[in-house]
Amino acid sequence: MIDDDVIVNNGLTTEKFLGDIDKLVSNHNLEYIDAVVYYCEQNNLEVETAASIIRSNLKIKSKLQFEAENLNFLPKTAKLPF
Repeated sequence: MIDDDVIVNNGLTTEKFLGDIDKLVSNHNLEYIDAVVYYCEQNNLEVETAASIIRSNLKIKSKLQFEAENLNFLPKTAKLPF
């Protein structure tokens, strides 16, 4: 599991990566999936590196899973009604 302060790539920390993704989503009205791909393209970051960060963070991982299920990229999982 990667901690928030671990340096991932060229000085990029997981905390900075997750913060930048959240900013892209809120400031540019992007979906999380699109924000991650855009961030990787703009910062010459391998998608596999981003995936390892995402796997270690339950919050962004669940948001990505929810989006992917709604877009039918993943099979829908059972949800508790609230």
